[in-house]
Amino acid sequence: MTAPDPRRRLAFALDYPDLATAREGATRVRDAVGVLKIGLELFVREGPQAVGLGRELGCDVFLDLKLHDIPETVDRAVASALAHGVRYLTLHAAGGRRMLEAAARRVEGTPLTLLAVTVLTSLDAADLADIGVGADPGAQAARLATLARDAGVGGLVCSASEVGALRRLLGPAAVLVTPGIRPAAGGADDQKRVGTPRDAIRDGSSLLVVGRPIRDARDPLAAARAICSEIADAERA
Repeated sequence: MTAPDPRRRLAFALDYPDLATAREGATRVRDAVGVLKIGLELFVREGPQAVGLGRELGCDVFLDLKLHDIPETVDRAVASALAHGVRYLTLHAAGGRRMLEAAARRVEGTPLTLLAVTVLTSLDAADLADIGVGADPGAQAARLATLARDAGVGGLVCSASEVGALRRLLGPAAVLVTPGIRPAAGGADDQKRVGTPRDAIRDGSSLLVVGRPIRDARDPLAAARAICSEIADAERA
């Protein structure tokens, strides 16, 4: 049996201020990256043109808008994302059951995988307490993950700290996407719950999201290839 392509398990976050620099950055690493993540900064500035980078460079598009609104508004936004041909789309699990169910119905029979965000990797227990959540991040992530699954959402965004527990909770079918990935020698930047590529894959992550460790490297392509190598090593273990 052919081993999976580790590139398809690496999403490069295009955290750039405009389309020209995003295209340059994505082109530089396209040989080692199978998914391009387009977030709020780039999408708000460039709109659907940013999504076109995926088709241009032969990569899947991960549209990271973290939708959180009334059910009808989110339903319509998901329909628009479908029209642009994106492969992954984020929404907040905290938006509630009706919102999640509306989005899940919209993507039935399509290639689009919804990813429900549980607890942002920039938050810890003190941050959750500030917004009235008494649970620790792991317990809150499990609660929201269960809600999203029961509403029909097939994927989740969770930190490396929670991915193992959520894989055990949700089973092999769930698509678990892990941001806050940092190579062992790298720093955490503004993330509070981070993990290495090897550990995240071994714990059950389906897709790793990496931004600054690739973007800001002296040689971005070499950095991306090193992460792919870690992914491949973890798959063989």
